[in-house]
Amino acid sequence: MIYDGVLTVGFRSRSPVVPDARTAALRRPSWWGELLLGLAVFGVYLLVEALPLPDREARAQAGGEALLAFERMLHLDFELPVNQWLAGQGWLRVAANYEYAITYIVSALVLLIWVHARYPAHYRSVRTSFVWLNLFALACFWLFPVAPPRMLPGAGFVDTVRLGHTFLSWGSPALQGANQLAAMPSLHVGWALWVSVVLARISGGRVVQIVSAVHVLVTFAVIIATGNHYWIDAAGAAVLIAAATGLARVARPVDRVSASDTFFLHVETPAYPQHVGGLIMLNTSADPAGPAGDWVRAAIRDKLADLPRYTQRLSEYSPWRRQYWVPHPDLDWDWHVPEFDLTRPDGSPGGMGELHKLVARFQGELLPRDRPLWRFVVVRGVETNTAAVISLVHHAVADGIGTISLMLDLFDSPSLLDGLNDTKRPTVLQKVAAGAVGLAQLATDGRPKSQLPAGNPPDRRYATLQIPLDDVRELARRHRVRVTDLLLGGVAGALRRVAVAPLPESMLTSVTLMAAEPRPGAEGNVTAAVMVDIPLGDMPEAERLRRIAKATRRLRTGTRVVASRFVQHTVAGLLPAFVHAWFARTVYNARFFNGTVSNMPGASWQVSFRHFPLRTAFAIIPLAPGTPFTIGVLGWYGSFSLSATVDAALVDSVDEFLAGFRAVLAELD
Repeated sequence: MIYDGVLTVGFRSRSPVVPDARTAALRRPSWWGELLLGLAVFGVYLLVEALPLPDREARAQAGGEALLAFERMLHLDFELPVNQWLAGQGWLRVAANYEYAITYIVSALVLLIWVHARYPAHYRSVRTSFVWLNLFALACFWLFPVAPPRMLPGAGFVDTVRLGHTFLSWGSPALQGANQLAAMPSLHVGWALWVSVVLARISGGRVVQIVSAVHVLVTFAVIIATGNHYWIDAAGAAVLIAAATGLARVARPVDRVSASDTFFLHVETPAYPQHVGGLIMLNTSADPAGPAGDWVRAAIRDKLADLPRYTQRLSEYSPWRRQYWVPHPDLDWDWHVPEFDLTRPDGSPGGMGELHKLVARFQGELLPRDRPLWRFVVVRGVETNTAAVISLVHHAVADGIGTISLMLDLFDSPSLLDGLNDTKRPTVLQKVAAGAVGLAQLATDGRPKSQLPAGNPPDRRYATLQIPLDDVRELARRHRVRVTDLLLGGVAGALRRVAVAPLPESMLTSVTLMAAEPRPGAEGNVTAAVMVDIPLGDMPEAERLRRIAKATRRLRTGTRVVASRFVQHTVAGLLPAFVHAWFARTVYNARFFNGTVSNMPGASWQVSFRHFPLRTAFAIIPLAPGTPFTIGVLGWYGSFSLSATVDAALVDSVDEFLAGFRAVLAELD
C-alpha cells in the first residue's frame, strides 16, 4: 500500500505484530547468506584437498599406525574384532554402511534448519560453533593426515563400505575422490555429538535428547565396526566440539550495522554529513524560561534502556567487514545535550532566522564516530513563549521517520511506527516477483540530463514553512493528485522562480518512501527511493502538476521500492565492505539524481515534552553528495510542516524559495 511518502510492503493485518517475534525475525540470517557460508566452508575443504602438504600418504600411514600402537599399549585396540564381526553380518553390515554415509549429515542439517526456524536468537551461535568445528577438523586433516584402520596394510581390517558399494560414499563411483586420509578427528561422531550438545543447550525435550544420544552411540559403534576410525578419533572430535562451542559462547555477539545502515556511513564525507533529525518547536507559555538542560538530560537518561544506540558507538573501520556497535556508556552529556540561548543583548528573542542558521550549522558538522551518533540541542530565546529542540541522529542509526519516532519515545508519546508495524509481510514469491519487475524498472529510469549548480563544500541555508494541512489536502483533491505530487510541483515551481543560475528543462528527483517493514523500536533504515523526472520549464503550474502526477502514477505499485530495498539490504549485505563502499559512493550522488524530496507522516495528536506542548516539528534531512537541495515535509497535528535545505549556489535566499513555494500553491488555488 502507498500513502503519501510511506509505502507498506505488504498488506494490512488484523492483529499486531508481536514485538519479540519481530525482533527475532530480524536476528534470523537470510537462508541464501547461510548457503553462501556453507559453500565457503566447502571451498576451504576443496582447497585443503587441492594443496596437500608433501608426503601426505606416507605421513597418514605413519599416523594411523601410531594411533593403533598407542591403543595397543593401553590394551584398548578393540576395533579389529568388531570390524571382522560386522563384515559377516549381511543386512546389518549394509545398514551400518548407510548409517555411516548418511545420518550424521542429515541430523546436522535438520538441526541447523530447525534452530534457524524455531530459535533464531540462538542460531548465530549454533552456526558459528558448527563452522568452527569443521574448520578445526579441516586444519587437522591438512596438518596431521591419518589413515583409517581399513587402509593399514596387513592389519586385517575389512572396508565394509567399499565391499557394499555404498551409495553416497567412496563405495560408489561418484565419490571416489573423497579425502579418505582424515580419520582424526571423526566428523561422523563430531557432527552427531554436536547435535546432541546443541539440543541439550536449547531444548529441554528429554525424548529428543535421548534419541540424539542413542544416535551418537550408534554412530560411534558404526565408525569402529566399518573400519573407518579408531576410538581415539571420536575422543578427538569431542575435544574439537568443546573448543568450537566454547569459542562461540565466549565470543561476544556482534551487533553488526546492517547493509542499508552502513550505506550512509560509506557515502558520508566532511562536506556532506549524513545525520537526520527533527526541529521541534515548543510552547513555553507555561514556563517562559524554557526547558532546562539538566532536566532534559535527566529525561534522556531515564529512557536510555529503551534507546540502545544512544549508548553505543561504531567499531573501528575495516575495508573487509561491516562495522558493528560497541558499548559506550560514558556519555559526554555537555556535548550530546548542549544548550543555546538566542536571546539578543536587549532581551528580545533571536527569531526563527537565527534558529535556522543554527540548524544549518549543525547540518554541516560531522557527528564524531568515537562516541554515540546523536545530539539533542536545547535552544531557548527563539520567539516569545517559544523554544526549540534540534534532535539529530546519524542516518546509520535511523531513517527520517525513525528519528521522529525516537524523539516521540523521549516525550512519552506513542510511536509513529505503531500502526505501520501492524503489517503482514509479503510472501517470498511476492517479493521475488515484485523485485524482478522493480529491478527492470530501475534499470530503465535513467540518469539526470544535467546537474544543478552546487558548491563544494555546500553553503547550506535552512528554513521552515507551515501551512494548514487541510488546505493542502483540499488543493490536492481539487486537482486530483496526491499531496506528494503537489509538494513536487511546488518545489519545481519555486526553483523556477528563484534559482540564481539557469536551470535545465527537468530534474531527476529522489522521492524517498518508507517500506513499513517490522523492526525493533525505531532503529535502522527501511527507506527506499524512486526517481521522478520533474519538469522545470516555463509553463503554467497546473500543467506542471499534471505532468508530475502522470510521472508519479507509474511509481505507485511499489515494485521499485521492493527492488530498491532488495539491492540496499540483501544484495549489499553479501558484498565485502570495500565493494559496498564503492557501490554506495557511486550511486548516491548528483550523477544519479538532482535532489531529494520526502513527505512523511507525523504525529496527528498533541505531544508534550514534560509541561511544554509541541507546536509542530520539522524534518532535518541531509544533502546527498553533490546535490543542492533537500525538502522534507511532516504532516504534524494539522500542519503541513515543510523544511528546506538548499545550497546557496542554487538558491541565494531560502526564504525567497519558500515564498516561491507559496506562490505556486496560490496559482494552483
